[in-house]
Amino acid sequence: MAVPHTAVTPEDSRPTARTAGWPTAWPPYRPVAVPFPDQVLWVQVIRHARCATSRLDPEDWFPVSVEIGKARHEAAAAIAVCTTCPVRAQCLTLALRHWDIGQHGVWGGMVPAERMALRRSLHANAANAARNAPPILRVGSSATADRLTRATQNAPCHEPPHLALSP
Repeated sequence: MAVPHTAVTPEDSRPTARTAGWPTAWPPYRPVAVPFPDQVLWVQVIRHARCATSRLDPEDWFPVSVEIGKARHEAAAAIAVCTTCPVRAQCLTLALRHWDIGQHGVWGGMVPAERMALRRSLHANAANAARNAPPILRVGSSATADRLTRATQNAPCHEPPHLALSP
């Protein structure tokens, strides 16, 4: 027995208010794609990463040991793939920025323990740089900023000769 084919229009395929499991009202706006901060890096890594085309077992990318030496030995094949990857630096950057993802597996040719040590040293360097910054650049030093503002407001303006206005 043949079943007749009927044309389905877009109006027929939209859910109605009586359709179970569907919301009764549509959003009053069109969804807009919002770029996320590291979109360019993710696109580069997704397009050009050598790990995507390697024939390694997925288990090779996730060392079990927490010691750096043992973990590097367990993931030696994966690290070898990373050494020739054109987006290795971008991959490592993403792993360090997005720690929820980057704390597992091999990223940028580094095992998790190496990235953790690198992450700690980067945070320590940033903290030292903030601590050693000039007073005007320190967060919360409004007294220093106020003194600088008062000093520059009362200082005479000396224009270089080539910028002076002629009468």
